[in-house]
Amino acid sequence: MNKLPLFVFGTASLLVLFACSDPKTPDAGAPPPASPAAAQAPATPAAPLKVATYVVQPSRLAERVSTTGELKANEEIELRSETSGRLVNLYFREGQEVGAGALLVKINDADLQAELRRAQVQRGLAAQREERVRILVNEQTVSQQVYDEAAGELKTVDAEIELLEARIEKTEIRAPFAGRIGLRTMSEGSYVTSAMPIATLQDLDPIKLDFAVPEKYSGQIRAGAPLEFSVAGLDKKFRGQVYAVEPKIDSATRSVRLRANAPNPDRLLFPGSFAQIELVLSEQADAIMVPTTALVPGLETTTVFVIEDGKAVSRQIETGQRTASDMQVTRGLTVGDILIVSGLQQIRGGMAVQPE
Repeated sequence: MNKLPLFVFGTASLLVLFACSDPKTPDAGAPPPASPAAAQAPATPAAPLKVATYVVQPSRLAERVSTTGELKANEEIELRSETSGRLVNLYFREGQEVGAGALLVKINDADLQAELRRAQVQRGLAAQREERVRILVNEQTVSQQVYDEAAGELKTVDAEIELLEARIEKTEIRAPFAGRIGLRTMSEGSYVTSAMPIATLQDLDPIKLDFAVPEKYSGQIRAGAPLEFSVAGLDKKFRGQVYAVEPKIDSATRSVRLRANAPNPDRLLFPGSFAQIELVLSEQADAIMVPTTALVPGLETTTVFVIEDGKAVSRQIETGQRTASDMQVTRGLTVGDILIVSGLQQIRGGMAVQPE
């Protein structure tokens, strides 16, 4: 250690001490000077931020409207007798599938059958008389007027027979179309009239769907539009197609009524069921859909970040329809762009990023 000289200047009121340090000796408390090589070394660059990405691809987009509706049978009637009488035969079982033209119900027609037999006997006699008179007319034995009366009598009997056959036909109830019989309300031996329903007959395949949509969609509705629907108790989506549109706006509800049909080969769908419907108004095969997590909303614009040359680049976009998890982009992105979908709060334009 170097010894420092000490100088003392004293007066009556002041004592000043000066310590002279060696200029060549470094201060023990001062940091050592940096080397020239260390001063010239560049700073270590920050590692790129790892982010999740999504490659923009064309997608199918369908514009949908949700509504409710009611299922109806394709064809449905109540079985009623056209004539009053005693029900003598039921040719069906409840819940049975029957074909078109099948005999279902028979009403007593004994009196009509008796009248028919009498008319048939009368026709035989009238036909014989007409034939004899025709021969006599040809021989010019009787006048033409006599023959006309005989021929008229024959035609009258024929008309009476046709009338009786029509009345007898009304005592039979036949299926006008193939379908399923419902629950009957009559038993054999009951007296029925035309006001008494005996059972129902319903055609369930295909099944109809009646519903309505708001008036604002009237310009987008068309026959042939596809739809999906579900009913309570069945964990299944059913598909159908609109086949008729009411050409009038309902003034009370400001809506348009539509009717669709759907296949029902397994008879899982029943008329009267309440249906939740999604109607497809339009479809686009090449729409650009991106995850909503990639959007950075602003007051007036929406921004996304894409990766270009390893760096994050912001782009302003215009959006269209929205689904549960995606948003349609109508301007600002092209197919093949690499979209950043994570870490958006940390990203700034020009920042180095690395896709995970």
